[in-house]
Amino acid sequence: MQTFKARCVFDGKATLGEGPGWDEQRQALVWVDIEQGKICRFYPGQQRNECWSAGQRVGFVVQTQTDALLAGGQQGLFLLDPSSGQLQKLEHPEAHLPDNRFNDAKCDPQGRLWAGTMSCLETAGVGHLYCMDLEGKVSAQLDGITISNGLAWSQDQRTMYYIDTPTRRIDALDFDPETGSISQRRSAFEIPDGMGYPDGMTIDAQGRLWVALWAGWGVGCWDPTSGELLGKVELPVECVTSCCFGGPDYQTLYITTASRDLDKEGWVQQPLAGGLFAAEVGVGGEPSQVYQGRL
Repeated sequence: MQTFKARCVFDGKATLGEGPGWDEQRQALVWVDIEQGKICRFYPGQQRNECWSAGQRVGFVVQTQTDALLAGGQQGLFLLDPSSGQLQKLEHPEAHLPDNRFNDAKCDPQGRLWAGTMSCLETAGVGHLYCMDLEGKVSAQLDGITISNGLAWSQDQRTMYYIDTPTRRIDALDFDPETGSISQRRSAFEIPDGMGYPDGMTIDAQGRLWVALWAGWGVGCWDPTSGELLGKVELPVECVTSCCFGGPDYQTLYITTASRDLDKEGWVQQPLAGGLFAAEVGVGGEPSQVYQGRL
């Protein structure tokens, strides 16, 4: 098994950094701090981070075909205009569940948005996985979810990978790229005891999954076909939340982390908790997909 070291590229002290995606046009990383309600964009070349307030817990942000950013939080789906900071409400499919909020999300290769929910109290089984199609219609695809998290699609676009964190599994589902329908959910592999819990994830150009490990001090790399653990990126932070490939050639793995549960002693042991990290892992990744639908 290969091991890699990550370096801190931005000591942001995020409470719950999450959801990184690469903005190719601006050569920047978009990400969120869930608990602080911040949508951020970090420019590695300038060592500059800009933030906007969502006015609520915000679980994810993805890019669109315009300059607007599409996000989801405790008050549903909304658009952010980065030039003005103005928010435009879209749909709120769980308005009847005020303790729920959106968590991780990704766009599939056709540009549909897949976004999951969870209870802020982490109540079991009350979350869902939603899809917003290219017409802007939002529909529930999975129910009984506890902490909806990582998403990725295989190179042939026939398999969707999905994480409900407490299960410790990375699941595979048959995916129809034309219709966006999913079926035949099954376990691809499980995170071994002692490695933490699976959080966000991404896929590399060779079809291997890089899974952020909450309470696991790193990001693991697995072959989803065999379930073999191939490598690990080691971090000086216990709670690692998500990752994506970025940079001019998509050769850099960017990683978000959290500081939410640290006490005074914990901060001494993990002074870089909540920072953004980067690592070169010997392989490139896939561009972050944008939402290509009607807004």
